[in-house]
Amino acid sequence: MKHLPRLAALFAALCLALAGCAPGAAPGSSAPLPGSSADVQPSAAASAKPAGEEYRAVWISYLEWQSADFSSEAAFRAQMGGWFDQYAAMGLNTVLAQVRPFGDALYPSAIFPWSSVCTGTQGRDPGFDPLAVLVEEAHARGLRLEAWLNPYRLALNDTVPGAFSADSLAAAHPEWVKQAAGGQYLDPSRPDVRDCIAAGVQEILDGYAVDGIHLDDYFYPTTDEAFDAAEYAAADTDLSLEDWRRDNVNALVRQLYQLVHAGGRTAGAVPLGISPQGNNDNNYAQQYSDAALWLSTPGYIDYAMPQVYWGYGYTTGSGSTRFAFENITAEWLALPRAEGVALYFGLGAYRIGDGDGGNYDHAQDQWQTGHNLADMVTTLRGAGADGFGLYRSDFLLRSAAWPQLAQAECAALTEVLHPEG
Repeated sequence: MKHLPRLAALFAALCLALAGCAPGAAPGSSAPLPGSSADVQPSAAASAKPAGEEYRAVWISYLEWQSADFSSEAAFRAQMGGWFDQYAAMGLNTVLAQVRPFGDALYPSAIFPWSSVCTGTQGRDPGFDPLAVLVEEAHARGLRLEAWLNPYRLALNDTVPGAFSADSLAAAHPEWVKQAAGGQYLDPSRPDVRDCIAAGVQEILDGYAVDGIHLDDYFYPTTDEAFDAAEYAAADTDLSLEDWRRDNVNALVRQLYQLVHAGGRTAGAVPLGISPQGNNDNNYAQQYSDAALWLSTPGYIDYAMPQVYWGYGYTTGSGSTRFAFENITAEWLALPRAEGVALYFGLGAYRIGDGDGGNYDHAQDQWQTGHNLADMVTTLRGAGADGFGLYRSDFLLRSAAWPQLAQAECAALTEVLHPEG
């Protein structure tokens, strides 16, 4: 197979460092993994957006992969080329491709099994390297390709992604796995889990010319005290449970930041970005992710892209307008930011036609104008934002429910992003 030399090289480079990720390794017994705080030093800052350009991204999630053609490299390459042609024509410049959705990978990995999205079965080799194709096809069109990872999630529920493969982390390290909300997650409190996640990022950086590492908003999956009561007790810390959990997440973010900024990579440093929820109270109190700290303190992230999926004038059932697009973006923009940290905004393309469900008169009709997303881009520019991302690709290019509205939104975005015509 074409990817076997790449995989062999990765095994050779990581065989010692990955001892802690291998089946049967004792927790905490491994040497420092690539990306652990013990073996990396910060280097020159990465650029979080194309030089001199507004950041203009689109997300491709595992849901898009469910309709992608993984039957052969030629078929996948042709399909991705068509998608990327449309992104480039619209004026976008960055693709956020989900390449590790459930502790599995869309590339040959020494750590994670093949993703079920490729063949329908976790661990089954599709016979080619989808991530290599994504990077090549994006770069051929002048697009950046960031690798989007979900660090902790192994299973959303009993059916997604389905049965784990025999070489999954859940099988190799059941002691790392926690149950929550019907799903399965790696334990954020374990240093060996953080080291394994970092080793997975190092593997991508060593093997692919990606233009960034992107994390979504999923950190702790629950606020239930029972989730990690034993680990918290064993930590014997003066921190509250909530602060201890935030400290665990912060440790991972710092570790990944050090890794992507470390020297020695031919392509140089790449940015680390996180897309937290638009409601920062939820980030802090429910998922234990301190986005305000990451923005304001050097050494955590290169950019944040909060998901502000509400319309102009959005009103809650209680009458609050805090999350109206114009208000919540201003709230984020008012947060202190360290030098060089960019702030983008995720926009809800999935709201096209259906609306945002708010308790106000224009909860649906503003999403049926055919230009709401373009209006938001214009508003963000006037407010001083550094760019935006569109969630997600299918709702723009392959909308089943609102195809004409989606086409109109794409045309309006194209006009805003190509004012010269």
